[in-house]
Amino acid sequence: MSAPAKVITGIRTVSVPVNDQDQALRFFADTLGFTVVRDMPIPTGRWIELAPGSDDVVVTLDQATGDVTRGSIIIRFTTDDAAAAHAALTDAGVDTDDIIAWPGVPPMFAFRDPDGNTFSITEP
Repeated sequence: MSAPAKVITGIRTVSVPVNDQDQALRFFADTLGFTVVRDMPIPTGRWIELAPGSDDVVVTLDQATGDVTRGSIIIRFTTDDAAAAHAALTDAGVDTDDIIAWPGVPPMFAFRDPDGNTFSITEP
């Protein structure tokens, strides 16, 4: 049996279900500092793309529906300084957990957006 061709070559978009796209846009753009890549109407509502750093992977803020559960979606963002990122988000009123500093594991912490979606920030 030969190796399969490389069908998947990366991740372009990670979707986050949100109840209020305007509130989520303010949180991700103003509080977290994401860059708005696109914000445009589509036939089913609105398409919002944001980039946390480079635009290699973008986050979309999808209007949540009743069958989509919000909560622990486990997207791990990166930072050069977990302590500084933690302090900045905590000062901005973001719901953050304590920094985890296990031996041999990069420092990291979890935080939640206004919809209760949970994310992580980790040093490389």
